[in-house]
Amino acid sequence: MGDITRLPVNENAPETDDTDPHSEAKDPGAVEHIECSIIPNGDSSPALETRLYKKRWAIVLLFSSYSLSNAYQWIQYGIISNIMTKFYSVEAFAIDWLSMVYMLTYIPFIFPVTWLLDKKGLRVMALLANALNCAGTWIKVASAQPNLFWVTMLGQFASSLAQVFILGMPSRLASEWFGVDEVSTACSIGVFGNQMGIAIGFLVPPILVPNVDDMDELAHHIRIMFYISAGVATLIFVLVIIVFQERPEIPPTQAQAQARNIPPEEYSYMASILRLLRNKPFMLLVVSYGLNVGCFYAVSTLLNRMIIEHYPGEEVNAGRIGLTIVIAGMVGSLICGIWLDKTKTYKQTTLAIYLLSLIGMLVYAFTLNLGHLWLVFVMAGLLGFFMTGYLPLGFEFAVELTYPESEGTSSGLLNCSAQIFGIIFTIAQGKIIDTWGTLAGNIFLCIFLLIGSVMTGFIKSDLRRQKANLQAEVQAASPTGSVSSVQDYGATAYSGPWQQQS
Repeated sequence: MGDITRLPVNENAPETDDTDPHSEAKDPGAVEHIECSIIPNGDSSPALETRLYKKRWAIVLLFSSYSLSNAYQWIQYGIISNIMTKFYSVEAFAIDWLSMVYMLTYIPFIFPVTWLLDKKGLRVMALLANALNCAGTWIKVASAQPNLFWVTMLGQFASSLAQVFILGMPSRLASEWFGVDEVSTACSIGVFGNQMGIAIGFLVPPILVPNVDDMDELAHHIRIMFYISAGVATLIFVLVIIVFQERPEIPPTQAQAQARNIPPEEYSYMASILRLLRNKPFMLLVVSYGLNVGCFYAVSTLLNRMIIEHYPGEEVNAGRIGLTIVIAGMVGSLICGIWLDKTKTYKQTTLAIYLLSLIGMLVYAFTLNLGHLWLVFVMAGLLGFFMTGYLPLGFEFAVELTYPESEGTSSGLLNCSAQIFGIIFTIAQGKIIDTWGTLAGNIFLCIFLLIGSVMTGFIKSDLRRQKANLQAEVQAASPTGSVSSVQDYGATAYSGPWQQQS
């Protein structure tokens, strides 16, 4: 490894304000607050600066907002599937596809979108995501007639395409904007918005669209639902245009500073993909993550059918049970993110949450048909706390295993796996429920959660990003300030920007 002569003196530098929404953060007065020093290393090069900007919180909250708007649309049909089946005069499987189109669209588009993320950055991705999301909501406004199912599918396709520009962003945004002790929490906040959208998607549609027999009245309620989502999406789109910016001028961490110093000509997107595919710990995580999140997608899509089978007429409570799953998961996500920032125990935490997801799914499966709705609420909350609490863990563990590869690429592969398993599990569990009932369908998912738990146990915990940050701290504190003084510590931590292998 060659000498790195410019290093951060203070990884947790003081925060500065920033107001420029269109370009990198610039603060003319910030330079007088930046702590810099000369690290003796022959040429006396100045240290790399690191800085945290207060605007980072506005950026991640705005991202969470448009992620919320998009995720809400994913489940807004499925949670009232019996009503939508009646309104559009289609089979339940057709309504299931209004959810599964989100999964199907992701698979072919994720690779060009992650390439675009690497080439154009966060702001372009945010603009494209919101343009597509906004267009999808307004197309659906025009579909509130019984003979226009194809129009509502077209609008849902536009929204599903927007999702491709959203799902892989939390870890990239957290790395670009947040300090070394904040990235897991920031990633959790990014995932939090997606979960909140799903929660609202479970809660609001059953309230806005009652199960009435008059088609004109039903069309009126559906149109109101579509207008509300279109208005919210439009407002968020305007805010993104005004507020959302690419990245701060000064990087927040040493790992990010090193990544920015890599010349663009040295980066190959295809070579990055191939390196990730050869990274055995990461590929184990890709499959295990897909199994866990695919189970969550199946449970969410088919929740209305499972609840109505055992508790007829309880459409509103089906939505509330879905809300319970996601709200509990949001709490789990934030707790897990804070825990990771404090302990850095990525594998241990991921494995523990995975095993608890399996236990939660087993308990949910065997209590669903007991006839006690309150018990279903409790068990659904337990399931959600662990199963959806797993989402940010997978993102952050992937970034650690694959540093310094693009966060968008690693997250994209995780999500691609989740969409593939989500489609398979939703179709298979739906057929199993129709033939053998909900217990058999849920046991089917438990088998794959068990497989995923075993795979997680075999993942080698190679925390490359943590090694890069710690190596920089040791180097900065060493008497000579040169890499050679700490090579014994960091020999495997960072072997050149694009040469790491698993």
